[in-house]
Amino acid sequence: MRSSVVIKSSKAGMTVILDSQIPFQELLEAIGKKFRESAKFWGAVQMTLTLEGRELTAKEELQIVDTITRNSQVEILCLLDTDARRIERCEKALNDKLMELNSRTGQFYRGTLEKGDVLESEVSVVVIGDVEHGARIISKGNVIVLGALRGTAAAGMGGNPEAVVVALEMAPTQIRISDATSRFNDRNRRLGRGAMIASACGDEVQIHSIRKTFLNNMLNLP
Repeated sequence: MRSSVVIKSSKAGMTVILDSQIPFQELLEAIGKKFRESAKFWGAVQMTLTLEGRELTAKEELQIVDTITRNSQVEILCLLDTDARRIERCEKALNDKLMELNSRTGQFYRGTLEKGDVLESEVSVVVIGDVEHGARIISKGNVIVLGALRGTAAAGMGGNPEAVVVALEMAPTQIRISDATSRFNDRNRRLGRGAMIASACGDEVQIHSIRKTFLNNMLNLP
């Protein structure tokens, strides 16, 4: 009997081949079972993911990623697409979004901030890339890092305790929001998987996991 879910690995990451005929909910159950059964084989790894064999909506893709991460220790770094036309449409949509962000928030930075780099902004700032250890972001508004935050982020420096810091990978050296500050050492710097948000609560900075869809709302903040 042909399996409804086939997993293949390569140097580029993981490819999951999906049955095109069975109902989607049944497919999700099959994916969950497959990854539970092979969890020990894969272990705790970070991989890219390619989905083949079936046309999927963006919502269905996210459901599959969520099913994989809930049933294994596999962390999906990004979802790769083999459809060249779809890739082109996604890249255009991303570029359009970046231009929209630039006009609305006043500043975005595309690239990695290295040790010693300092990025300051009078308004909210969006970093399309990583903030490495030893780099700093200082903003009077929100700080949104569409990548890994390993350095220092200071938001709400205009006296705004409602400002937030968001990162797809939250591993900071220090976070400051208005007058609230928290430092992180090597043992607790990696706070968890996936997108996370830091907000001020009195004199403390609290950090919580957030769903990816929350980023869409965050990008609309001034």
